Amino acid sequence: MDPILQPYKLKHLELRNRIVTTSHEPAYPEDGMPKSRYIAYHAERARGGIGMTMTAGSAAVSKDSPPAFSNLLVYRDEVVPHIRNLTDAVHEHGAAIMIQLTHLGRRTRWDTGDWLPVVSPSHKREPAHRAFPKKLEDWDIQRIINDYADAAERMQAGGMDGIELEAYGHLMDQFWSPLTNTLDTPYGGNLQQRLKFTLDVLSAIRTRVGPDFIVGLRYTADELMKRGLTQEDGLEISQILKASGQVDFLNIIRGHIDTDAALTDVIPIQGMRNNPHLDFAGEIRAATGMTTIHAAKIPDLATARYAIAEGKLDLVGMTRAHMADPHIIRKLMEGREEQIRPCVGANYCLDRIYQGGAAFCIHNPSTGREEHQPHLIEPARETRHVVIVGAGPAGLEAARVAAERGHRVRVFEAGNSAGGQVALTARSELRREMQSIIEWRLAECERLGVEISYNTWAEADDVINENPDVVVIATGGYPQTEILESGNEHLSSCWDVIAGDTKPAKRVLVFDDAGDHVGLQAAEILAKTGAEVEIMTPDRSFAPEVMGMNLVPYMRSLQGLNTRFTVTYRLLSVEKQSDGLHARIGSDYGFVERVEVYDQILVNHGTLPMDELYFELKPLSSNLGEVDYDQLINSRPQTLNKNTEGAFQLYRIGDAVASRNTHAAIYDALRLMREI
Repeated sequence: MDPILQPYKLKHLELRNRIVTTSHEPAYPEDGMPKSRYIAYHAERARGGIGMTMTAGSAAVSKDSPPAFSNLLVYRDEVVPHIRNLTDAVHEHGAAIMIQLTHLGRRTRWDTGDWLPVVSPSHKREPAHRAFPKKLEDWDIQRIINDYADAAERMQAGGMDGIELEAYGHLMDQFWSPLTNTLDTPYGGNLQQRLKFTLDVLSAIRTRVGPDFIVGLRYTADELMKRGLTQEDGLEISQILKASGQVDFLNIIRGHIDTDAALTDVIPIQGMRNNPHLDFAGEIRAATGMTTIHAAKIPDLATARYAIAEGKLDLVGMTRAHMADPHIIRKLMEGREEQIRPCVGANYCLDRIYQGGAAFCIHNPSTGREEHQPHLIEPARETRHVVIVGAGPAGLEAARVAAERGHRVRVFEAGNSAGGQVALTARSELRREMQSIIEWRLAECERLGVEISYNTWAEADDVINENPDVVVIATGGYPQTEILESGNEHLSSCWDVIAGDTKPAKRVLVFDDAGDHVGLQAAEILAKTGAEVEIMTPDRSFAPEVMGMNLVPYMRSLQGLNTRFTVTYRLLSVEKQSDGLHARIGSDYGFVERVEVYDQILVNHGTLPMDELYFELKPLSSNLGEVDYDQLINSRPQTLNKNTEGAFQLYRIGDAVASRNTHAAIYDALRLMREI
């Protein structure tokens, strides 16, 4: 039997296979409760065949642990029936379900929730969340121990198969680490004393839920931090947990999470090494003999298969991979492993929680939208001929979905290969995994019989001659550089550098007021040639669209290349003189103006739609290009008929509409085409 598909017995609980999603919070709760959206998300993974889905990352056990984002609030009694609905929905599809409980300690803010003081075993602030904590008193400790026990009892009443306590970066780990515990005995001092809080919590929980309920810990067994917990400490902690007799499984983490950079090492993103902590987790398993779980950029079944076969893990966490494709196990069992939608490590899911309020996969728009955008595509009642212009991510997704519904699909692509901006993006070493977004769709289009014509600049007559029923314009955009009062002719686009069409100069200014990956990618390419690079933005922080964890690899590279970062200044005009390009620079904040000299000036200001073909075809279409937004949002077919003489429906998607991002382009295509 495939090692992945081997069942596993955790205490009394029989898991149907070895793949789990580890506890994570996609920020889908409503009022702190797991309602229909939350349930649909986890039920989909159960339907897809996973052995166990672990929920909440993490659920708050106390009022003075306000969520850093939208987390479950399990200190409320009202959560129990919602938990029951969640567990019933997952169990119905044959998967097990557990939940992670925590007190965040200093890893949150005081100015949210009930505005209670943040607490920790010391006054030391966590850099990421910035709150200065109150140092715990004895009554705080006893109160929180009781809160953990109350929460565990609620989860048992709600039908959970077990619970996991979070002990890395959160309050438990703040007790463990000598860097964050300055308490006196009995809860401060040597390692055994620093573990007393955790052991007291476990004892209180066992008193409430009994010896049979499954209880585990997710914890760091090596902080990889000067004066922090060492690997030797981690092994001793693991042995103490085992000896307590109160812990049923260990979920191993390596590192610390108090800064964006540290968090990114714990949860690596694209451009970083796959499964960097797998061998370490295997060492803990070998030393303790306990059931061991681990997840950290294990993106594919081959790695998971190796981890099980070699005895490194008992259960493999593939959490982000299941955001990209919740049906991994179902496809494996059906002999369709090659059809699994790959996780590309873009970390749009995690980073977007902090910026956009909820997790979405960069190239699976159904994730988090299961109620309205199901993962499975239904066949159409009537076959139609669909013509798509452009084979970027939007065009390929439109082709894939249309073909999945049974339509006849023809794609015109001006270039000699597919991919659009994503293909250019993937030229960067840091973002090369993005190419899988294109490769997966090309493979699906081939499987479904989509016809793609490359090196074809489609004109209106080319489209009309196809006698289409539906035309989709997915031509993308071209870089916008006409942004200055004067001197626009002296500017180049950051895309020119990424594409290799512009030779780097010595002194280079990258003026970036789009704030996405493009400016940083171009800057890195330039800096690696030895150029003196300055990144300038009118914003109060640079690259605001590149969220925390994605920023880390860029910063490590750019700072090492001595790149200069200038915020709150705007490029106003450029004049070419004998000694270089004279850039007049001002500020939105006041009457400040100066002139700097560069050899080259690049601009990242988004794109303008390539929409000429769309507007040429618009008067010939039945809907005159109009989209009924109510029908689009509510997943109903487009029925507008504003031109009775129109021969086809016409739509445009992605950057052919406006400069946005990859997720938006793919989402445009999915929700439009699934109803065609």
